[in-house]
Amino acid sequence: ECPGHFGHIDLARPVFHIGFLGKVKKLLEVVCTSCGKVKSDAGSDPVFEQILKRTRGSRKRRFQEVWEYCSKISICQADEPREEDEMNFGEDGMQVPQHGGCGHEQPAIRKEGLKLFQVYKRGSTEEDGEGQASGSTQPDKRPLTAMEAHAILRKMSKEDIDVVGLSNDYARPDWMILTVLPVPPPHVRPGVTEGGSNQAQDDLTYKLAEIMKSNINVRKFEEEGAPAHIINEFEQLLQFHCATYMDNDIAG
Repeated sequence: ECPGHFGHIDLARPVFHIGFLGKVKKLLEVVCTSCGKVKSDAGSDPVFEQILKRTRGSRKRRFQEVWEYCSKISICQADEPREEDEMNFGEDGMQVPQHGGCGHEQPAIRKEGLKLFQVYKRGSTEEDGEGQASGSTQPDKRPLTAMEAHAILRKMSKEDIDVVGLSNDYARPDWMILTVLPVPPPHVRPGVTEGGSNQAQDDLTYKLAEIMKSNINVRKFEEEGAPAHIINEFEQLLQFHCATYMDNDIAG
């Protein structure tokens, strides 16, 4: 007799996986939050090049050392304009690509409970279209949603994923953020008999029902064009239920 198969819930918005939230925070400290590139480059940074060489045999050690180095960099490394006769060429005669960073200021990433925040230094200013300071200061602290984090990590190239010690085929960074939630079959969450003939649902079944309700509300309010703060409230509720579905001891 077939015991059933796993199903899934397509989430209305991405949510953080409680088991990978710390790793996601570190990855966001390694890459540029604007262009998604690793903030340093072995081709122009000898220290970073040495880190990659000595950690070649250990992905775990590479991730740790790359994070320790890149998390201290506050500006995404941009390419300097070069004349044609200054271009670097490899042994095969092909031009060696530059880093390709955007030069944007990088925020500090802070974790509070199930949330991540971007914290900018005071006095940093945004530029207008002509490159002049507009005078409006960036917020000192603003939320970094799972949707934004997912978009940043999806920008990472195959080469950058290898640089940080992960795998494009088996451990992409954006996979650490949930967009689909697996649902186990009833045999994994059987009903609980209480006393005589009364039977109650397993806790996982109740939690899955709460996730479904929150997910439906997020999608409904998005389609109806509800104010952002209303959608965000239900998004946070969805985040809480998905996190406690996996670990019921955490604090929201």
